[in-house]
Amino acid sequence: MANTYTQIHIHAVFAVRNRLALITPSLKEGLKKYIAGITRNHNHKLLIINGVADHIHMLFGMRPDESISEFMKSVKASSSKWINQNRLTSRKFFWQEGFGAFSHSMSELPRVIRYIENQEVHHHKKPFLQEYEELLDEHKIEYDQRFVFKPVS
Repeated sequence: MANTYTQIHIHAVFAVRNRLALITPSLKEGLKKYIAGITRNHNHKLLIINGVADHIHMLFGMRPDESISEFMKSVKASSSKWINQNRLTSRKFFWQEGFGAFSHSMSELPRVIRYIENQEVHHHKKPFLQEYEELLDEHKIEYDQRFVFKPVS
């Protein structure tokens, strides 16, 4: 797209179905690399990716020629297929339906990067659902409690 200049930074959050703790430390490193490859293949720029056993955070610079929904659909479908084909979890792996996506200005990026880097420490203090609802509230996103990531059933 000639003469199109953008600066779009997205912080995306997505969870394992039923928030099962299936992302082990050994899976996490490979998963981060795999998602980084998907991001590159879609011509977006991954700034950081991290997470804990039941969810992932990623911050990326997004090109305007693809919707966030289409990109996230590809990330989730491709990564779950990779996990399942390679039998990297003890049970069939699925991402939960939906995701959170939050836009950030260039000046906010260092803070968001630190936040994503420190997910393991952060979650010793705060459970995922509380964190996620705080992100929704911080960004003034109205939501229906019935459709927020489901707890472990």
